Amino acid sequence: MNLILYGVEYHLGQLKAKIAKLRTQLLEPPKGSSGGGEGFEVTKFGHGRVALIGFPSVGKSTLLTLLTGTHSEAASYEFTTLTCIPGIINYNDTKIQLLDLPGIIEGASEGKGRGRQVIAVAKSSDIVLMILDASKSEGHRQILTSELEAVGLRLNKRPPQIYFKKKKTGGISFNSTCAMTHVDEKLCYQILHEYKIHNAEVLFREDATVDDLIDVIEGNRKYMKCIYVYNKIDVVGIDDVDRLARQSSSVVISCNLQLNLDRLLARMWEDMGLVRVYTKPQGQQPDFSEPVVLSSDRGGCTVEDFCNHIHRNLVKDVKYVLVWGISSRHYPQHCGLSHSLHDEDVVQIVKKKETDEGGRGRFKSHSTAPARISDREKKAPLKT
Repeated sequence: MNLILYGVEYHLGQLKAKIAKLRTQLLEPPKGSSGGGEGFEVTKFGHGRVALIGFPSVGKSTLLTLLTGTHSEAASYEFTTLTCIPGIINYNDTKIQLLDLPGIIEGASEGKGRGRQVIAVAKSSDIVLMILDASKSEGHRQILTSELEAVGLRLNKRPPQIYFKKKKTGGISFNSTCAMTHVDEKLCYQILHEYKIHNAEVLFREDATVDDLIDVIEGNRKYMKCIYVYNKIDVVGIDDVDRLARQSSSVVISCNLQLNLDRLLARMWEDMGLVRVYTKPQGQQPDFSEPVVLSSDRGGCTVEDFCNHIHRNLVKDVKYVLVWGISSRHYPQHCGLSHSLHDEDVVQIVKKKETDEGGRGRFKSHSTAPARISDREKKAPLKT
């Protein structure tokens, strides 16, 4: 019986690899074509980008108007929004770009409606707000999640701890640092052979599944945070509202009555992980008017990333920095380039002093005389 189950698992793993491979080939544009067709041309602006995804007539356009003040046409019929409409949220001294995308339907990953264009813009965002109707069934959330996963978007998941590297020779090297219950060496070989990979190094650092291994081999998956926003809570009972609000990564709102919008902004700010860093010129008060906004998804949050954000050549001239804030142990703290900054830290950069040739100012550290006797200039003889 166990042998039969093992054989079924191997067969299912091989079928999953075939399906993922074929799906990737279908989503790729045909060779020789200039592009994937007409899309949404939206220039990135601000310190972050948030995409609104949902079925038609769930309140995406109304939410954009309430949060940004940008007018987006809203009506009682479906597919009112036919293109991407951007808006700007001014929150906590930062500017966050909010995109109102057209509603997608089941089968969007296969090209139905404008699903592919909508999903392509969502991939370029930092976070996704999935707008759902609180009065509808939970199946809408599952359908949208399946459509996004079909094109390589993994919502509220972290990348699997699997090291994978192709090699030119040497065969397949399979290792693991923990007990494996989903994938063994034979199944890993079968999946790699399905992708025509015969020389590679694979190291499992966790008990990953077959789907995780396929995602690592594909290498085109994007892991994003998603907030499930349930709109129209004013038309359902208090018990349903309480049940939806207690779900993970969920926020309940009402665009009609403007309820709980402040909580939505706070949760969005928390999940984006933006770090505001204020500058302090030497001998002056800190400048709290316009912070330098960093993010782990956009470059990093270290002192070196902060310097590169100001100017790419500034790192060469930094001697050390003084940091005030949560990340420092005492005020101020001398820090190096690898120090991690936290939100609302104050940073003062101390640059290296410019030196003249040969030393510090007029006090030269070494002589300009020739180092070897043979290099000295011979004086002319006194008598001829």
